[in-house]
Amino acid sequence: MPDTGPPVGPESPNGPLRPTTPAAAVTTPDGVAVAYYDFGGNGPPLLLAHATGFCGPVLEPLAARLRARFHCVALDLRGHGVSGRPRGWDFDWHGFGTDVLAVVDHLGLDSPFGFGHSCGGAALLLAEEARPGTFAGLYCFEPVVYPGDVPLAPTVEGNPLAAGAMRRREEFGSRREAIANFARKAPFDRLPLDVLASYVDNGFAPAEGGGIRLRCRRQDEAQVFAHALSHDAYARLNRIRCPVTLACGAQTDGFGPDVLEAFLPRLAASTLVVSPGIGHFGPLEDPAAVAVSVLDSLVPVNGTPEA
Repeated sequence: MPDTGPPVGPESPNGPLRPTTPAAAVTTPDGVAVAYYDFGGNGPPLLLAHATGFCGPVLEPLAARLRARFHCVALDLRGHGVSGRPRGWDFDWHGFGTDVLAVVDHLGLDSPFGFGHSCGGAALLLAEEARPGTFAGLYCFEPVVYPGDVPLAPTVEGNPLAAGAMRRREEFGSRREAIANFARKAPFDRLPLDVLASYVDNGFAPAEGGGIRLRCRRQDEAQVFAHALSHDAYARLNRIRCPVTLACGAQTDGFGPDVLEAFLPRLAASTLVVSPGIGHFGPLEDPAAVAVSVLDSLVPVNGTPEA
């Protein structure tokens, strides 16, 4: 059935997809085209990296609250958004670190700051470990890092997140139908309408024959989850030179204080922040609250005087 009813505002679910146009794309050393977005702002560069299954534009509501102090740039990690898929279906997470460094190099960013959510937080840590001194400071919200010196083997079997990805619905009849579907299902039901709309607008593309289809295909997302605990970021945390804020939501079912506290002794300069009222998807649930925490953590590092 076609969409009906007049639009009710800029985030109205009616009508076609409204994707954010990337500033450009850069090709990584291993041949992946990685798109990035320039959200503007004043101050030093801040590179934002998203969680598994999402894309750069979902962090724009957060960036909008950081633009007074930082020039915000986000990227689509490989296999997500409009970025390309890795050759050989290789979703080893070191590739995400490669994506981050490719954007840093392409833009000529000098000692940028970084914000990463979940997979994006791990990507920033892996990038800094690969090239210590790249970042001036990092804010990692529940970075997906297995707290052991010997990573686990990648696996789909018995992996509930991978299994969940394979069950994900890939197609909807319209933007309206997709937004309505996600608005009543966890964890998307906790997201503000502008964030949810951005996810649909940028996480989906027009499908052949009508309707819309997921850009991050479910078999790709399953492979990302299969490799989530098989990288060696934890064993190499002592390579990181910059200050790191490790953050989590007080209501998380993911990487909470008990996990993140194990990272602190391995980092040269680190802080643990627990934000009340939010869970693992905190940066998307409450961009305003997380922005305050980011500013409290990164502005003193930058030396920018308080307003």
